[in-house]
Amino acid sequence: MPALSNATLQRLDPRIAVPRYDRREVTPGIVHIGVGGFHRAHQAMYFDELMNRGEALDWGIVGVGLLSGDRRMQQALSAQDHLYTLVVKHPSGEREPRVIGAMLDYLFAPDDPEAAIERMVDPAIRIVSLTVTEGGYNFHPVSGEFDIDNRDVQHDLDNPEASRTVFGLVVEALVRRRERGLAPFTIMSCDNIQGNGEVARRMFAAFARARDPALGEWMETEVAFPNAMVDRITPVTQADDIAELASEFGVEDAWPVVCEPFTQWVLEDHFACGRPALEQVGVQLVEDVVPYELMKLRLLNASHQALCYFGTLAGYRYAHEVCRDPLFVDFLLGYMRHEGSPTLAPVPGVDLEQYRQTLIERFANPEIKDTLARLCAESSDRIPKWLVPVIREQLEAGGEIRRSAAVVASWARYAEGVDEQGEPIAVVDRLKDQLMALAAENRTRPTAFIDNRELFGDLIEHERFRDAYLTTLESLQERGARATLETLIGE
Repeated sequence: MPALSNATLQRLDPRIAVPRYDRREVTPGIVHIGVGGFHRAHQAMYFDELMNRGEALDWGIVGVGLLSGDRRMQQALSAQDHLYTLVVKHPSGEREPRVIGAMLDYLFAPDDPEAAIERMVDPAIRIVSLTVTEGGYNFHPVSGEFDIDNRDVQHDLDNPEASRTVFGLVVEALVRRRERGLAPFTIMSCDNIQGNGEVARRMFAAFARARDPALGEWMETEVAFPNAMVDRITPVTQADDIAELASEFGVEDAWPVVCEPFTQWVLEDHFACGRPALEQVGVQLVEDVVPYELMKLRLLNASHQALCYFGTLAGYRYAHEVCRDPLFVDFLLGYMRHEGSPTLAPVPGVDLEQYRQTLIERFANPEIKDTLARLCAESSDRIPKWLVPVIREQLEAGGEIRRSAAVVASWARYAEGVDEQGEPIAVVDRLKDQLMALAAENRTRPTAFIDNRELFGDLIEHERFRDAYLTTLESLQERGARATLETLIGE
């Protein structure tokens, strides 16, 4: 069985699509920090598709890893010439494997921060892109301010040539480019954060300002930070995925990526040093990302929260199980149509009803096996950003909120830590202890959970929300998830 590499590409099973371009002709144009499954299933796939068309051969990707766990990724990819297999899992069970060749190198920054910095200083690098997760932006979850007291941030301010953080590495590279008379590269966030470009601008400028006030001002005015909305469900690669690729297609790949068929990238057309022609491969280049972003946050992301707690309480463990249950589908579509969608401005080029139906189809894909545990994790970061704004806007407009309030109640019931079958629930959240302590009071002080103003602000003072929340919480405790949903749908 061939191990994936440049030397074995032409000997792979013909069912595996391989790069149609000569990788020897590809040169670096972008550094990507935070190479995980999503980047490899999304951004790198788009670049590879452009290269397959004979375009963007000067936009090869150099990956950079910062975390200790990234060393294994660096070793796996380096051993196979930075090639990897992207496997699209169709609902029918069909597998669509494809080798991605857009990545040329991978640097593990803790081993040699100087190499990572100098790679970004290279004039050929015109974009530095990021998938570092929300936590990687180092802002306080409530105030949104940059955490200047972070130990690694303080280290980087004192030791810019030996930086540990994305801020230290990128800012030092920009400083050197400016000193050498080179234009600044564009910093392109591909993380699932509302206003990701603006968040990146504020955080990097805050770090730069702490280093030198004038440097911070220069970053805010001279460096481009386009906003983007990105979407593709990409589960964590499992051992079974590696084994299946080997048994079904006869190729040894140390770290393939699996994903759903759907993919979307909406990108603000704001680049300082040029960009590849991404519009040729389906990327939507727009002036304003906000309508698309809110559509995703309030329909897709909020619907994930609407299904995960109710689903877990009812005994389901995967999203596709929930979304093959007509009762849950009715509830989700009701939320999307009557509560989430009314808060959205027109979304150019998008049929919202078709989008809503597509979401149900995506969630119901049994091949993806997206766990409810993943969707339930870090709820304290998700509900306040994805669902609470819907509740607030609907309250102000006099619109429906009972389904949204029910989702909050299902979270409170979930945080009690046991499902309706008596099985323990492993709550994963930065506020786990606080949340579970509040949920433990659900029966004696039913408003305890929504009394948390850091998460819900003054929502408890809105009688319509409070009454809807309490009604659902009591129903969940006395009658269970299914009976509660039946009542909500019947109403």
